[in-house]
Amino acid sequence: MAASERSKSYASPEAVLSHPTLTRTERIEILRQWEYDAAEQEVATEEGMPGGNGSMLQRVTIALASLIGPDAVLASAPTKQRPTSRRDESDE
Repeated sequence: MAASERSKSYASPEAVLSHPTLTRTERIEILRQWEYDAAEQEVATEEGMPGGNGSMLQRVTIALASLIGPDAVLASAPTKQRPTSRRDESDE
């Protein structure tokens, strides 16, 4: 199952972190998908579309930082607002 499909199976970033059978790599993949989705939602909200949840992006960022470190989170998934590249931290 793709990370985008698996990410819908969890209620929160914290649930992803505490899930007993997910590997570190799976947690990172799912949280990266959540990060991308939350960032895109923020862009939509800035462009006048309803439904933004800025606290979700913050929660996902905190969860990712606990897995990969804050420096790696800064090099996050590219979006319209942040077209950056990131290193592949799943091998760490």
